[in-house]
Amino acid sequence: MIATLGSKAIQDVINAGRFGRFAWRSAAVSLRRCAHRQTYPLIWNQVNIIGVRSVPVIMITGAFVGMTLAVQAYDQLAGMGLEEHLGVLINISVVKELGPVLAAVMLAGRIGGALTAELGTMNVTEQIDAVRSMGTDPIAYLVVPRFLACLILTPVLIIYADLMGVVGGALVSFLQLGINSRAYWNFSASGVELWDVSIGVVKGFFFGGAIAIISCYKGFTCKEGAHGVGQACTEAFVASFISILALDFALAVVFKNVYLTFWPLKSLV
Repeated sequence: MIATLGSKAIQDVINAGRFGRFAWRSAAVSLRRCAHRQTYPLIWNQVNIIGVRSVPVIMITGAFVGMTLAVQAYDQLAGMGLEEHLGVLINISVVKELGPVLAAVMLAGRIGGALTAELGTMNVTEQIDAVRSMGTDPIAYLVVPRFLACLILTPVLIIYADLMGVVGGALVSFLQLGINSRAYWNFSASGVELWDVSIGVVKGFFFGGAIAIISCYKGFTCKEGAHGVGQACTEAFVASFISILALDFALAVVFKNVYLTFWPLKSLV
């Protein structure tokens, strides 16, 4: 029993080291290759797969998030006579937390699984070894375009999710709940700042990078056979989901401390 636990702990440490080395190498190669013209066509292809085809799913997700928030929060605010402040609650929740997190989770399921399956199949069929045998770095050729595309497009997709969340919440508030639109938007404009929107967009860079690195690593290290590819896809989604939640918590703490540090300086200007 003790020997089994010790062996598993050692293996987990080894896997963590391999993942750290893979992530570091991917980030370093991405910095070197991002200015090369040969990388642009590869990135553009991934932009279409990762970004354009994900827009409908992300927009639908954001719209239903805003609509659900409006329905759920209305009764509590109406009981206190604050129903016209509903827009502040909906919009801050969408742009700071729910929009970025749920958009990233949808991308982890749609894009992360696809990246893992694609690279895992290439690994099982020895296509990655073939790329390496031709003198091409598989990290630069396969990982860097996907990593840069996720890094660039995740914040953009989060903006789409935020926009549809705001619109969906507003439509439900006006058409179903009968809230005065002028008061709704006035309170929203006074309660939601550019800082709140920026937090969600900045989170997208971290979420996109985590999804890409985890998915590519699982694809590069998956076991043989169809079962190995399927298991790698599952592990990639679970790891991406946990990393999104962990990063969201860590970034929330960091941004809160930054805001509390610089807010008094803003009031003095």
